[in-house]
Amino acid sequence: MLRAQEMYGPHDGRTWSADSIALGRRLYRLLPEDIHDRQPVQSRDGRLTLVADIRLDNRDELTPALGLSADEARKLCDADIALLSFERWGEDALDRLIGDFALAIWNARDRKLLLARDPAGRRPLHYHRGRGFFAFASMPKGLHALADVPYAPDEETVEEILAVMPRRGPRTCFKDIHRVERAHVVTITRDNISTRRFWTPQRPSSTRLSVDDYVDGLRHHLDQAVQCRLRGAGDTLGSDLSAGYDSGAVTTTAARLVQPSGRVIAFTAVPAKGYAGPAPRNRFNDEGPLAAQTAALYPNIEHVLVFNDNRSPLDALDRRFFLFEEPVVNAGNLVWAHAINQAARERKLHVVLTGGMGNMTISYDGLELFPELLRRGRLLALAHTIAQATHKTSMTWRGALAKALGPFTPAPLWAWLNATFAGGASDPLHYTAMRAERRAAIDETARTRDLDLVYRPWADGFAMRRWVLERGDPGNVTKGFLGGWGIDRRDPTTDRRLIEFSLSIPTEAFMRDGEPRALARLALGDRLPQAVLNEQRRGYQAADWHVGLTAARGEVADELERIAACAPAAQVLDIERMKKLVDNWPSGGWEKQHVQQAYRLALLRGIAAGHFLRKASGGNR
Repeated sequence: MLRAQEMYGPHDGRTWSADSIALGRRLYRLLPEDIHDRQPVQSRDGRLTLVADIRLDNRDELTPALGLSADEARKLCDADIALLSFERWGEDALDRLIGDFALAIWNARDRKLLLARDPAGRRPLHYHRGRGFFAFASMPKGLHALADVPYAPDEETVEEILAVMPRRGPRTCFKDIHRVERAHVVTITRDNISTRRFWTPQRPSSTRLSVDDYVDGLRHHLDQAVQCRLRGAGDTLGSDLSAGYDSGAVTTTAARLVQPSGRVIAFTAVPAKGYAGPAPRNRFNDEGPLAAQTAALYPNIEHVLVFNDNRSPLDALDRRFFLFEEPVVNAGNLVWAHAINQAARERKLHVVLTGGMGNMTISYDGLELFPELLRRGRLLALAHTIAQATHKTSMTWRGALAKALGPFTPAPLWAWLNATFAGGASDPLHYTAMRAERRAAIDETARTRDLDLVYRPWADGFAMRRWVLERGDPGNVTKGFLGGWGIDRRDPTTDRRLIEFSLSIPTEAFMRDGEPRALARLALGDRLPQAVLNEQRRGYQAADWHVGLTAARGEVADELERIAACAPAAQVLDIERMKKLVDNWPSGGWEKQHVQQAYRLALLRGIAAGHFLRKASGGNR
């Protein structure tokens, strides 16, 4: 099992066993204290044994609470501190550990095994319950090293990912392999397996702080979140830098914190040189110029443009399968993510900061204030807010009313309005490549999980943000980036303390006097240029995705033939529709919504799902 996962931990491997249990771990040294890592680690009385894939971000808080001196703490790896926390507080330790972690702890006295993951889910953890045995591993390939674990796809889970449904429950894309869900602990005894959630974000209280307090709080928590993710990065680290608020705030915050001797190399993905295709409505294609203005604020930021060079989204399909072990739903964006990883690797960087969840934390726009005011019956306040918004931004009255009324509109009517007036397709059959016969099953799954497949606006800002924060599971991809490129991607915007603080802020603080992202503009005004703060459009990542795809049209057709020969894929995918899309290839209009839905979403996601299904079914053609 450890040999199968050596690529994710090439620096050291150790095992421990007793009676009918064995634990082991592979180590990728990323932190200064990793030189002391001798996992599996055991408590002094031999009762507890722990293995963990972990980066603790609150060591400075935990060590004095555990009675450790600074000298003692320096000689302990993060797994040691986690073990001491379980010795002191039992399972309540999970609520005290802040950072990215997946861990297993064996209690010899109670004959009980615990598996747990952090709330952000940045480290993966999978398990299998077999006949007479139980096994767990970071990645599925660790479990598939066992002859008694079946190697086959779970078509229903792949279909849900294909339909971009939120990840719910423990099932994965492999048959009989389950995942520990984020913020959950799984308890295994001789007789039972149980799961519980150990962390749940709380709604904003009735107590309201001043705007200055919220601004200071966001700045404090962002600084803290970035600072703790600098550990082990050395004098130079990387960052993703777009033209937006979140990656810009993370990049400049890091630059401020590593001064005067440290450097940040900021990577911005831009279209190939000479690309002049039109941008979708309210978007812009080249994020380089605005990103350059952000980078120019600090002399210790080196700005690097990463050109797509017309790579095909189909490149390295087999490698992606091996690294991530799940379908990639956004193959167009993955092209530039791979390019940035490669550029960072060439510069011998090991840590790259990202800001993937910032729009739900530090830069939330607050647009759910419209339906919240309507729900409370505050009609005059709603009218005033809409009037202010249409005056200060490009928002129209029709758009604002749609946002306000949409949550309370029947789903069929909303789908019709969206298609008629906005040009959007709410039917999953339009933006996915699933077979029409499977639509009823997806609808039933959505009904049982209370999911809205026509994606009406939300009536509750807190509920919407929590849903977005928890809808995916980044663990496999994050681990794949580490194994494939040696790049540890760390996202300060997923810091638990930052999330808790951001979710405690009422919606009206984020949108004030009709101005979306008003709180972010104030809080980030000390670290972003005005041009970025004032830009109302959004950057369109991988705008030239279709150029490489068009050049690989023949490869697309060949891959579809291979997918068609795979029975599980043929049961899930509408391969005939996908082939027709290849036959009727557009000569332009790639920025149009219906073309994007057909090719960037349905075709590319369908290929990703089909390729996974055929590889997981043992297809090597």
